[in-house]
Amino acid sequence: MSTILFNHIVFGPIISRRLGHSLGVNLLPKFGKWCSFDCIYCECGWNKDGKDDRKLPSKEEVFQALESKLLELQASGTPVDTITFSGNGEPTLHPDFAQIIDFTIAVRDKYFPKAKVSVLTNATQIGRKEVRGALLKVDNAILKIDSPIEQMAHAIDNPSNGYSLAQVIENMKKFNGNFILQTMFLKGWDRSGKFYIDCTNEEHCAAWRELVREIRPREIMMYTIDRETPQSGLEKVSEEQMKMIAAELVSEGFEVQIKG
Repeated sequence: MSTILFNHIVFGPIISRRLGHSLGVNLLPKFGKWCSFDCIYCECGWNKDGKDDRKLPSKEEVFQALESKLLELQASGTPVDTITFSGNGEPTLHPDFAQIIDFTIAVRDKYFPKAKVSVLTNATQIGRKEVRGALLKVDNAILKIDSPIEQMAHAIDNPSNGYSLAQVIENMKKFNGNFILQTMFLKGWDRSGKFYIDCTNEEHCAAWRELVREIRPREIMMYTIDRETPQSGLEKVSEEQMKMIAAELVSEGFEVQIKG
C-alpha cells in the first residue's frame, strides 16, 4: 500500500476534482497522520502507520508559509481558485484553527481576493463553538458524513471513541444550511472482514436522502475512491450509479456535484 503524506505546511496548487486550482494547507504533522477518523479509503493510510511525527506546525509557521506562498504565486501569475485546508488528517484538531482561519481570510483578501477558502473536515469538532464559528466564516465548509447508518459509518470511518453520528447531525443543523455535505460512495469489506459495505443499497441510499432533507446543505458532494486505499479490495461506485442515487434530490432542487 502506498500512502500520500503532504510534507509541507502549504503545498500546490494542485488540480482538484472538486475545487479547481487548489492551494493546500496542512495543519497536521509533515511526516505523520493525525485524525479522529481512520477511514478505510484514506489516501494518507492508517493512523497507526503515521505516528512517527506528532509535531504540529505553530500558527506563526502557518502564517509565514501561507503568506510567502501567496506572494510567490501572485508574482508568477499562477492561478489560485481555492485555499484548501486538508492535509495529513483532520485540520480542525489544530488548537489554533480559528486564528489560522482569520489570518487566511485576511491574506486571501490581500493577494487573491477572488479565491475561496475551503475546509475539508470530518465534522467531529463542530460541536466546539470556536471551530464552528471559524467554519461559518469560510466560503466552503465541507462537512463529511459517509453514511447515515451508525454501523456503516463506523465501518467506513473507524471514528475515535465517543463519536456520535446523531450528535454530529444535530451540530450540522446549527449551520442552517451554510455548508457542503460530502459523502463517499464505495463497496467492500470493513477492517474486520465481517461487515460488507455497500453504499448503493437501498437502505443506505434512502436513509442518506432523508439525511440530506433533514440537514439541508447548500450543496452536496458525492464522490468515490480515486487513489490507492489502505483497505484492499474496495470498489468504486460509478458516476451513473451516483446520479441515480441523487436523482430524487436533484428533482427537489438540491445542488449535487458528482465526482467519479
